[in-house]
Amino acid sequence: MLPGNINPRQMKAMMKKLGMNVEQIEDVQSIVIKTPKGNWVFDSAEVSAMTMQGATTYQISGTPRFEAAAVEIPKEDVTMVAAQANVSEEKAKEALVATKGDIAEAIMRLAQ
Repeated sequence: MLPGNINPRQMKAMMKKLGMNVEQIEDVQSIVIKTPKGNWVFDSAEVSAMTMQGATTYQISGTPRFEAAAVEIPKEDVTMVAAQANVSEEKAKEALVATKGDIAEAIMRLAQ
C-alpha cells in the first residue's frame, strides 16, 4: 500500500488525471553518457520514462563505471617534444600519452 492508503491503481488514475505517464523501459542492456573527459557506462540499468505536459524525463537506476577518454595528442606536440628531447617521434608520443598531453612533463621524463 502507498502512503495515505492509496493503492497502485488509484495512484495510476491520479497520475493520468494530472497528465502524467510513467513507464518502465524493458530489456535495457546499457546506457552511455558521453562527456569530453570520458564516458559513464551503466550496464543492466533500470530506466523509467515519465511524460508530463508533453515533456519526457528519463530516470536511470544502476551503478555506473567511468571510462576515461583517450588523450588526443596533436602531431605538432609530438614533433616539438621529439625535437626538444632529441628522441624519435614514437618515443615522444609515448611520453605524451603517459603524461596525458603535458608537453613539459613529457620532455622532463625523456630527459631523465
